[in-house]
Parts: sequence; structure tokens; C-alpha cells
Amino acid sequence: MIPAPDSPPPHQESSTPLGWWRRWWRRLPPSRQDRFATLAPLLSVLLFLSAIVVAITYLRYEELDREQETVTRDVEYAQQRLRLRLLERQEQLMRLAREVDNKEINTEEFEFQAETLISQFPELQAITWIDGHRTVQASYASPSAPAASNHPQSSLLSSADMDGSFELARDLRQPVYSRPIGEEPRLASLILQVPLTEQGRFAGTVMGEYSVDGLMRFGMPPEVMSRYAVALMDDRGRVLAGNLQSPSTVLRLLPWSAQPMEHEVPVSPVGNGLILKAQGYRTSQDIVGSGFIWVIGALSALTVWMLLGTWRHTRRRVQAQQALMAETNFRRAMENSMLTGMRALDMQGRITYVNPAFCSMTGWTESELVGRTAPFPYWPQDDHDQLAARLEDELSGRSTPGGFEVRVQRRDGSIFDARMYVSPLIDPNGHQTGWMTSMTDITEPKRIREELSASYERFTTVLESLDAAVSVAPLGSDEMLFANKMYRLWFGTRGQGHRQLVDRAGNQPTTASPDNGDAVDAFAGMPTDALTDAGAENAEVFVEDLDRWLEVRTRYLTWVDGRLAQMVIASDITPRRNAEEQAARQAERAQTASRLITMGEMASSVAHELNQPLTAISNYCHGMISRLKEQRITEEDMLAALEKTARQAQRAGQIIQRIRAFVKRSEPNPMPSDVAQMVSNAIELADIELRRQQVRLSPYVAARLPSLMVDPILIEQVLINLLKNAGEAILQAGRAPGERYIELRVGPRRIEEQQVVEFSVRDSGRGVPAEMIERIYEAFYSTKSEGMGIGLKLCRSIVESHHGRMQVQNIYNGEEVVGCCFSFWIPVQSRLVAESGRAASAASLTDNERAR
Repeated sequence: MIPAPDSPPPHQESSTPLGWWRRWWRRLPPSRQDRFATLAPLLSVLLFLSAIVVAITYLRYEELDREQETVTRDVEYAQQRLRLRLLERQEQLMRLAREVDNKEINTEEFEFQAETLISQFPELQAITWIDGHRTVQASYASPSAPAASNHPQSSLLSSADMDGSFELARDLRQPVYSRPIGEEPRLASLILQVPLTEQGRFAGTVMGEYSVDGLMRFGMPPEVMSRYAVALMDDRGRVLAGNLQSPSTVLRLLPWSAQPMEHEVPVSPVGNGLILKAQGYRTSQDIVGSGFIWVIGALSALTVWMLLGTWRHTRRRVQAQQALMAETNFRRAMENSMLTGMRALDMQGRITYVNPAFCSMTGWTESELVGRTAPFPYWPQDDHDQLAARLEDELSGRSTPGGFEVRVQRRDGSIFDARMYVSPLIDPNGHQTGWMTSMTDITEPKRIREELSASYERFTTVLESLDAAVSVAPLGSDEMLFANKMYRLWFGTRGQGHRQLVDRAGNQPTTASPDNGDAVDAFAGMPTDALTDAGAENAEVFVEDLDRWLEVRTRYLTWVDGRLAQMVIASDITPRRNAEEQAARQAERAQTASRLITMGEMASSVAHELNQPLTAISNYCHGMISRLKEQRITEEDMLAALEKTARQAQRAGQIIQRIRAFVKRSEPNPMPSDVAQMVSNAIELADIELRRQQVRLSPYVAARLPSLMVDPILIEQVLINLLKNAGEAILQAGRAPGERYIELRVGPRRIEEQQVVEFSVRDSGRGVPAEMIERIYEAFYSTKSEGMGIGLKLCRSIVESHHGRMQVQNIYNGEEVVGCCFSFWIPVQSRLVAESGRAASAASLTDNERAR
């Protein structure tokens, strides 16, 4: 401890700084005085060391700043020398360019002057005269120049050879420097383009090629080269000429020793494409110069270590005095913070200790419980006999290791459930002095357990009441993990029904069964996260044993024991499948009825069309009979008349055959169909009615259309309905005969990233009112007074059943509606093809399995 200075007289103690110091020292407690006495020398040493380090660091950084300024000044001086040298050579080339512009020299004189310049200035490698078309008119290269600098006369230079500087000189009409060119950095060259003009027009350039290495050797001041490592670099950091110091791997003794003395600046007038960089040489690692501070640091560290040792010894004395108190407080705090009630009994059953948690649970204080014997005040009145027997077993050492459950009464009379665990209480000498009992309140866990049990019963009741079969089984096993009432009703209690549904749905992964016959999970250790994270898969299967259609949904899950299992939910969809089949039959009847209605509406026109070939046949026959009676017919005339009669009969037969094929009821039969043939068949039937209505039909079918996988009769039905509707719209609009026309166009298109064939029917009617466009596809809605309103509805259904789309659009001339266009498209690669392919593949796989 630092002794207090001698006390001054009382009248001076309060007025001097030393008196203030003494009063402050006396107010400190002894422990603080000891600590301050130890830390004061330590702080003094640290302040002294910090002052020395700061002073040396400041002086060293000042020296580094001066050295850096010297490097910057010398590099700027070297850059000015290079700039003046480049400008002098530029003036020489510009003088040569002016003589070329003024036609004062020819190619021979140009080559002579170029040779003179190159011999005078060794950094020049080549000088070339280039016209406006990049053709070399004259050129001279130094004998030491690389082969790429030799440009033969009349050769053509590419823009890549000149790095775009030729075009830039042509646009700017002033000398332009290129970036350093060359794959090999040490052989890089610099190009200067001096533009030539002829009567104000660009006439080419005089191109000078500089060696970057020559600029370094002949343009760099020797005094700079001797003091620094100097290099010329491009904008990508490649060293083109000169050398730089490699990074030093020597251990840095001081922070400032890692700072490099270097400076870089772009070379004017080249720009950022050529950079001059210089680094100062470091001849030593400054070990001697930094040794002084390291010695001071070592001595200061030794002093600090000694002071810390003294301070640690002082602290140990204080810690030894407080160890027992801290340990006691810690143990007491740990006991008080426990949520488990602790109770100690002696060998006679008397309470010797209770912790605060036990008192808090029962509501009785420690003084009221310690020293009490049975019956204890927290025993319920009705459980005295049972608890007394428990206490007797506890004192006899017959308590169960898993504890036992009892009821405990609080002081306010309320009762809670608790679980008690009993263990012997052993003293440090190994003798048993009593029994330690721990008590835990289990009221809330017991309530949660009962609620979970009730929730499980409710969940089981819900699953049992479902009208779908739910089952869970491990993969590759007939063991059933769960099956509800509907599953047991349909398939029994075994797992064959589950396996049957999974196999028919096609969602069962397979693994090779183990050869050793061990009863282990075949999927153990496999990464099954992708299976359990995947969504449910659906399939519709028919079960012959039940005579039902079932919708089977499967999902993979991890069972409670860690095994990978599969859950199957099978719902009865027999009524829905029956309804779908009935709807399909109704749709087929509607299509057939639509075709019959269409032919009924066209009956008179068809009769008129048939009447023409029949009348022609009758006329041919009467004519031949008359001429035979009069014997005025030759054999050739007879053959010609018979051939015409046969053609007319064949035409009538074709008309009847088309009508029969159109109105014949049949199942939809997708097949590869020729688009041109379908359009021709539809036109042949619809053209009868259109000719009667004096409507001109202009068909256009693109060549080389691909085949479509469609039902041709249904597509012909759509085309006939659209053509018939177009003719009726034109007739209803009252157009003049010259304005009655229909345009049918069929061609390929690309819609929604797929190849399709589009059919469009354009008429010259009055279009569809805007308020009716959204409703024309509704069933039994028609814009015609005598229409049934099912034609367009069926057409749209037929197109969408072939995975196509149908749309309607009015045609405008300004604001006037001059027609309407109904169009639909069918995909070339229809999903019907894919479904047929999958069905064929499935059939072939089934045949192969049967063969195996």
C-alpha cells in the first residue's frame, strides 16, 4: 500500500492540492487502496510505453510521407519526359502527313522519309501510309521490328489489327493513340493514327507503330531508372516493359514496413491504356531502426508482468476470504431457484429440511414443517391410511425407483397431483442419515395427457366415420399400421387390399429384399425426404371384387417408429363415373342430332343437287333411245354418252355417301387425318346450300400441312356449321350478290409455344352484336329466330375435346361492322397422340410381363 504523505498543518490541508489528495485517500476503503496502489505503477508504465510508441510511429509515418512525395514527383517527371518524346514523334508524323495531304511526296519518297525517322528514333518500329479503304499505299518497318509490323504494299488491314484507332481517327479527324496491342506483353506495340484529308474528306492515315519496350529504354530518365523499379503497364495490369518488385514474404516487424513506396500515372497523350508505375527499392527490413522500440516494449512488458503478479497475489487474499460465503450463497440460491420440492426425513420419519419450492407447493412455511412427524399437514384427510403405508415403505427402503403418484393438499384446502421420488441421504462418511424426497407437480402434464387421449379418441372416431377407406402400411410389407372402418368393410383386416390399391395406382417404389431374411426396413438409411415432401398422387381404378370405381390417393409419410410408410385413401366414385359416361353418351347424341338438323335444313338444297345428275342421266338415256330408234348414233357417240351417264351417276353416289358418312352415328375415333381432305369433304356438303343462297366461297388451304390426330367427321361437322352459319348471316344481312362471299383459310400457326393448324371462316354479314359475343356459346341461346342454340355450343365442345380453342371476332371498316370471323385451332402434337402412345406403351409392357 502506498503510504500517505506527511500531514500538513490543518490550515493548509484544505487549500492545497496535496490536502485534497489526502482527504480523497482517506475516504477510500482498504481494498480500494490496495488495488489502487497496485494499479498506479501499472498505469504509469503503460502510459510511458504508449507515449514512446506514438512518438516513434508519428516520426516514421512522417518519413514515409516524404519518401512517397519523392516517388510521386519523380514519376511525374518521368511521365513528362515520355510525353514530350511522344509529342515530338507525333509532330514528325504530322509533318509527314501534311506532305502526303499536299501531294508533295510519292510512295518512294514516303518510304525514304519513314526510314530516316525510324533510324533517328529507335522507339519507332514502322510507319505506314493507309488510304481510306485501309489499303497500304507505302510502308517501312525497322529490321528489328516483329513480323506483324511488316505491311506489304496494297495489303488490306483489318480493324482488329489497329484496335479501332483507324475508325476513331476517321471520326475525330485528329491524331489518335491506340491501346497497347499484342498477345505477348513484352512485344506489345503502340499505334498512332494521324488522319489524312483530301479536299475536306477523309483520305486515310499515317500510322506509326511504337515499341513500348523502346519507349521504356530510350524515353525514361536514367536517374529515375537507377532509383526505382519502373514499368509500363496496360489497363489490365500487365507489365509491358520494365520490371516491378515481387511482393516480399519477409516477416513484417512493424506496421509501416508493409506500406509500399510506389506511384502510378497514365502516360499522356496515350491515356489510361498506358500506365507508368514506379516502386522504390527497399534495401533493408529496418530491423536495427526498430530494435529500440522492441527493447523498450520488452522491458515495459516485464514490468507489467511483475506488477500483475503482485496484483494477482493481492486479489487471491481477498478471494480466499470470500470463497466460503460465495459457495454458501450459491448453494442457497440454487436450492431456492429449483422448481422441484425437496424434503429430507431422518431415520425416524421426522422432517429435517424443506426447500422454498416445497413450501410454495404446499403453502406451509419451513418453520411449520421442520420437526413434524406423520401425519403431515399436507396429507389429505381421506388419504391418511394410504400415505402412512407409503411412508412406512419409504422408511423401510421399499420405494419404487420410478417414483409414485400421490395427492397433496395445500394449506388453503385445494388438492393437486404430485409424483415423489425417494433416495437415501448419505453423509460424507458414507453413513445413511435419512431419506431425501423430491416432489413434482404433475397436475398440468396429467391434464395434457388426458386431453391428448381424448383428442386421439376424437380423431379415431372421425376416421372411422369417413365414407372413404384409409389405410397405412410400410413399404414392401403386408403389415397394416392403421385401417379405418370402411377399409375393414371392403378389404378386411389384412394388407392385401392396401397392396392391391397401390399396385393398381402405380405408385409403389420397389427395392430388393434382403437375402439374409432379417426383419429390417428395406428403405432404412435411404434419403426419403423427397418422398415425404412430395404431394399426394391420384389415380382412378376399378375393383372387380367390389364392382366399384375407386379414386385412390397415395402419400408417403414417416411413421412414428421412423419407418417409411404409405397412406392410401380410397373414395367411391362409381356414381360420378356413371354420370360422366351418361354425359358422354348425351354429348354424342347431341352431336348426331346436330348433324341431322344440319342435313334437315340442307335437305332441299341436297335434293336439288341430286336432281341435277339424275336429270342429266335421264336426258342422256332418252337421247340415246331416240337416236337408236332412228339409227342415227355411232358407236363412238354411244360410248361418250354412256361415259357421261356413268360420271353423273357416280357424282350422285358420292353426294349420298358424303351425307351418310356425315349423319352416321359413331363413337369418336381419333385418327391421323389429312387437313385438305377434311376441308374438301366439308366444302362439298356446304357448297350445295351456299350456291342456292348465291354466296361465293373462296377456300385457301396451305400446302404441306401436317396430319392431325382428330375425328375427321367431328371436324367436318364444325366446318359445315360455321360455313352454314356464315351463309345465313350474309343472307340475313341482305347483301348484294356481288358482296356475298365467304373466305375459308387453313394454315399453320404457333400459339402458346406449340405448333397448331388454324381454320378461319370470314363472312361479309353484319357480325355479332357486342352484347351477344359472350353468350353465343351458351346452350339454347341463338341470334336467329328459328335457331335452336346448340350449333356453336357443340362446335366449341368438339374443338376443346381435341385440345384446341375457338373464338369469334367482328371485322370493322372504320367504325362499321363489315363481317365476322369464326376461327379455331387444333394442336399438331395433340395430347391424344401422347395418350395413344402411352396406352400403346402400357399395352406392350403388359404383354411383355405376361410373356415373362
